[in-house]
Amino acid sequence: MSRMVIGFLKFTILAIILMAFDRSEAQGPLKMGFYRTTCPAAEQIVRDTVTKVVTANPGMAAGIIRLYFHDCFVRGCDASLLLKPVRGSEGESEQDSFANAGTLRGLEIIDQAKARLEATCPNTVSCADILAFAARDSTNMVGGFSYDIPSGRRDGRVSNLNDVRLPGPDSHLDTLKSSFVEKGLSVRDLVALSGAHSIGRAGCNSIVTRLYSFNGNGTDPSLDPKYATILKRKCPERPLSRKTELDLVTPNRLDNQYYRNIKQQRVPFSSDEALVDSTITARMVTNYAKNPTAWRKDFAAAMVRLGSLDVLTGTRGEIRKKCGVVN
Repeated sequence: MSRMVIGFLKFTILAIILMAFDRSEAQGPLKMGFYRTTCPAAEQIVRDTVTKVVTANPGMAAGIIRLYFHDCFVRGCDASLLLKPVRGSEGESEQDSFANAGTLRGLEIIDQAKARLEATCPNTVSCADILAFAARDSTNMVGGFSYDIPSGRRDGRVSNLNDVRLPGPDSHLDTLKSSFVEKGLSVRDLVALSGAHSIGRAGCNSIVTRLYSFNGNGTDPSLDPKYATILKRKCPERPLSRKTELDLVTPNRLDNQYYRNIKQQRVPFSSDEALVDSTITARMVTNYAKNPTAWRKDFAAAMVRLGSLDVLTGTRGEIRKKCGVVN
């Protein structure tokens, strides 16, 4: 073998090694205590911000947890949902989508935490991590349990209306399962995370069809009649901007009451009722209804997995100075 060929092979092997090294440096894993040396107060600042707001208005916890899900389920956990629409530019942001327009709550809380962090540790803590911490702290505030979540996410620079494909309130079970599996989440994650519907409110326009014109005629027969009557008082046939609590029993408590409501046919969304449409998911619903500890454990684990979806780390993405705009 000639010296030229040997030299070429050595160069090629070295290039491959360097490329692999570059990729590993650009995309490292999330880790616990990521800001331990660069911004030791990061998680406490987020926690203090969330605690102050949620103490005054427990309903904001539901908004923050929903922000986290709607962000991570689209393009991964890169804070793309937080980017405000830029009028006159090409395309529209995720905030313009049908699932998000006019319904997002908690954006200002993330902005408040970000402003405090920029004053303490400039250009260090990502908006994506702030949102992950805030969802964890909101869970603790209204659910009474917490979990450790790794960090090191960076912020994306793209937010596109056409990327938003979230399961809707009238989704069938097969649709729900396939949407979660496509993201690398399990059916157990689906059932556990659905428990977030034990807090927050729903726009009446998302349930009036089920109340008044299900299959073109009357009320969905799978609804408990007494519950349907209560919902109709809260949501007239022409509801305009009216809303109703997702859980009428413990509306401001993140708990397993949601699963009891499903079994009693007292949930507003048909996608929630769909969780009993298979033997496997129905068994999970029954277990969570009876065993709050099992649900809390699975919910926490699912929130961590959700927060690891398609993250940007290392040198990918950026650390935004303000969460609503790219640098």
